[in-house]
Amino acid sequence: MEHRLLGRTGLAVSPLCLGTMMFGPWGNDDRADSVRVIHRALDAGITFIDTADVYSAGVSEEIVGEALRGRRDDVVLATKFFMPMGEHPNQGGGSRKWIFQAVENSLRRLGTDYIDLYQVHRPSAVMDVEETLGALTDLVRQGKVRYIGSSSYSGSQIVEAQWVARERRLERFVTEQPPYSILVRGIEQDVLPALQRHGMGTLTYSPLAGGWLSGRWRRDAAGSPTSSARPAARFDMSSPANRRKLEVVEELALLAERENLTLIELALAWVINHPGVTSAIIGPRTTEQLESQLPAADIVLRAEVLDRIDELVAPGVTINPDDNSYGASELTAEARRR
Repeated sequence: MEHRLLGRTGLAVSPLCLGTMMFGPWGNDDRADSVRVIHRALDAGITFIDTADVYSAGVSEEIVGEALRGRRDDVVLATKFFMPMGEHPNQGGGSRKWIFQAVENSLRRLGTDYIDLYQVHRPSAVMDVEETLGALTDLVRQGKVRYIGSSSYSGSQIVEAQWVARERRLERFVTEQPPYSILVRGIEQDVLPALQRHGMGTLTYSPLAGGWLSGRWRRDAAGSPTSSARPAARFDMSSPANRRKLEVVEELALLAERENLTLIELALAWVINHPGVTSAIIGPRTTEQLESQLPAADIVLRAEVLDRIDELVAPGVTINPDDNSYGASELTAEARRR
């Protein structure tokens, strides 16, 4: 499996990143089996693992730590903080107090003394990003963290964070983790261009659009897409936007078949073929799901295929706006002048 530099850093990562949200009670509650999936990914050439403290309330990090015993130095390990980890108001967010506590908790669960990439899981609508960057800068200087990144930031938030880091001489975010798939292309309007201008690595999540591009749901299939981990609006089949998504999936499935690919391979290859994308985060729950995704790392799509996908979903378009999970706070009623 080829490797790519993470933005302008010297850190090399695989084009597929193993996301571990599905390891633990949220998905695969068999710890031994989850460890086997991680080991299979490493054996297949994946050298990049992404988790978060909130996944299964820390269990995911524990499973990752168990799987990496004896193999830690071969992996670029990323985790995230920000989401609430308890009922107390200070058990979450981007404050200095919580960051210092959260990193110690993650280090303990992961069984390591350093984190390669420590990411803010979501932006704060009320807190100055300088406080977050200041605390993260201290962690880098202490050696507990190597690099820092953000997740689900809007274009303006990305630029603001870069400006603050430069003005205050703080560590800057070297990566951003946005949602990106054939069905969810909103980041092409401003997020991807901003990341490319600032030389940041792009780690995309939900490349299969929450299962829509897995081939599991087709027009004539029984039942409707469902997910307990995602808003219901993304799967409500009475929505015209979601019915349009189903129509596009049918066309994509035919396109994949003509190219002798599975829909999963087509969808993942499309994401990592973008010159602005460093790595696509995949989230298998089982070894079977992992095996279905691994071939995408070596697929290069023909120009004609890319053109056809652009015809089905125009660049910069997210078919269902509910699928966007970045910059939402900027569009709330409280943030508008009404």
